[in-house]
Amino acid sequence: MEKLYDLLKENYGEMIEIRRFLHENPELSFEEVNTPKYIAEYHRNLGHEVTEGVGRRGVVAKLHGAKPGKTVALRADFDALAIQELNDIPYKSKVDGVMHACGHDGHTATLLVLAKVLNKLQDELEGTIVFIHQHAEELAPGGAIAMIEDGCLDGVDVIFGTHLWAPEPLGNLMIKDGPLMAAADGIYITVKGKGGHGSDPSNTKDSIVIAAQFITNIQQLVARRVDPIKPAVVSIGHIEALNPFNVIADSVYMKGTVRTFDEDTRDLLEKEIEEVLKASCYLTKADYEYNFVRGYPAVVNHTKETEFIMDLATQVPGVDELRVCEPVMGGEDFAYYLNHVPGTFFFTGAKDPNWEEVYPHHHPRFNIDERSMLIAANTLGAATLKYLLENKNN
Repeated sequence: MEKLYDLLKENYGEMIEIRRFLHENPELSFEEVNTPKYIAEYHRNLGHEVTEGVGRRGVVAKLHGAKPGKTVALRADFDALAIQELNDIPYKSKVDGVMHACGHDGHTATLLVLAKVLNKLQDELEGTIVFIHQHAEELAPGGAIAMIEDGCLDGVDVIFGTHLWAPEPLGNLMIKDGPLMAAADGIYITVKGKGGHGSDPSNTKDSIVIAAQFITNIQQLVARRVDPIKPAVVSIGHIEALNPFNVIADSVYMKGTVRTFDEDTRDLLEKEIEEVLKASCYLTKADYEYNFVRGYPAVVNHTKETEFIMDLATQVPGVDELRVCEPVMGGEDFAYYLNHVPGTFFFTGAKDPNWEEVYPHHHPRFNIDERSMLIAANTLGAATLKYLLENKNN
């Protein structure tokens, strides 16, 4: 372990260089071209077995140890977001309207340099390490499910992953057994009323009023229909009626999100949201279109692997505090990997203690304390080596 930590510390400067290069050159989900080429070339230069175009745009690299053994997979995502960066930094995004506003540049830099260091330990490894570089985490259906269908988990015994987490202080590691991140579903609704002049509402079916009633009423679903010990969120984030000020809208379009942790609650809300919509439209005999689009399932960590990370984390350089965290309502398609093989996902604190203000993920001023990458690499590297060592005869 000490050799691993020393090598990672020696190569930390390269980790920063890679992260900043990727930050300057972001690519949107399902539009990644140069980033996967860069990743593949990096691994080829290390002599790894490389497969490109996995699940369309993903990259999988394999490092075979000197002796056979178990297979550990490590995953990092590399897509960016359609956000105009507002940070005044030397490595600001060069692509108008696109930035790494969620730390995926840091995830990729972490895994690439960790791969380089583990390569130097190849003669001591008993087993195989699979480096999964995933495209399109930010946009459903996501890249994970397609990469799995293309075989990225074939032969894998366990998978580990982390998310650099800006709201949490540097040095903190957060994890929990069971549900960690929510299922993320979308709702797409059109209320079809009858438009008319704003001065003559009695001869219309006011779709804006119907939509307003619907938005108010669905808040009762979480409060009164969902089991109070089962977390859920229903939010409408977009409403659109492109009319002049004096015209009652013929139709209103809405988009929103539903976040849940268990399938029963997910099924309930899919059904009950439509029931509320139907009731809201019934009063004026309006019509509607309703689409509930299932996104990523919940990220549910496996007990044995979660306890494994918890046991080793406090011994990892840079980890000052290990904390069992509350579930997070954000979604992550790492969930698909955990549906296929044992593993766990955790958060690595990335908040600079000197920052006066911390901007959330997906904000145009989002940033991370780059030292968090070294902590993440130390943790993932330690988990890999310890797992291969403890399971070499199994």
